[in-house]
Amino acid sequence: MAIRGVLLDYSGTLFRLEPGAAWVDGLVGHDGAALDQIARDSLLVSLTAPVGPSAHLPPEFRADWARRDLDSDVHRSVSIAALRAAGLDIGPGVAETLYERVREPRSWVPYPDTADALRILQGAGIPVAVGGNIAWDVRGAFEARGIAELVDEYVLSYAEGVVKPDPKIFLLACDRLGVEPDWALMIGDSVEADGAAATLGCRFERVEPRPTQARPDALISALRSCGIAG
Repeated sequence: MAIRGVLLDYSGTLFRLEPGAAWVDGLVGHDGAALDQIARDSLLVSLTAPVGPSAHLPPEFRADWARRDLDSDVHRSVSIAALRAAGLDIGPGVAETLYERVREPRSWVPYPDTADALRILQGAGIPVAVGGNIAWDVRGAFEARGIAELVDEYVLSYAEGVVKPDPKIFLLACDRLGVEPDWALMIGDSVEADGAAATLGCRFERVEPRPTQARPDALISALRSCGIAG
């Protein structure tokens, strides 16, 4: 069956958060002194670990952590609380600064084939919806890279009040693209979250959420497997 609409996950699929050394420039420890190299490295590791700083989150924040992608304010407060509780050598205001850097559009790096994959879909006349479990508007990341015009719709959890794997979010995306789920393709990095689209009849293709430079053409390969890319 020909694909008439494509749903694309955001984080780990199209873009990846890749904090660099500049992220910790100017930050200080509890003593007010600039972070030494060990502290800087520990901070970056904590931000990029699979579970992030949430492993140290106090019990009273657990419920909020579970619903963080439904509310921007909750996401901010619980993320900052998690950073503060992670046992890192950070001074006052550092957790807040880091959180704002996470949300900056330029902090998100597109995979090498993101733009090409979107252009292939546009050239084929196939509309695209970008979705994700995320607590802020990601349009800025696309605008910063000059590819915003390649996305037709955004279906983001905080704006829709629903998170993957709830099938409602995939139905919303299909409805806005004007396609039936049986004619849609979902590409994402999570079998559990993104793969749930298959329960509605969508075709699902998984890509690995690897560092951007280690995954040069997974999106193009997924399109090719569906007969979209040559």
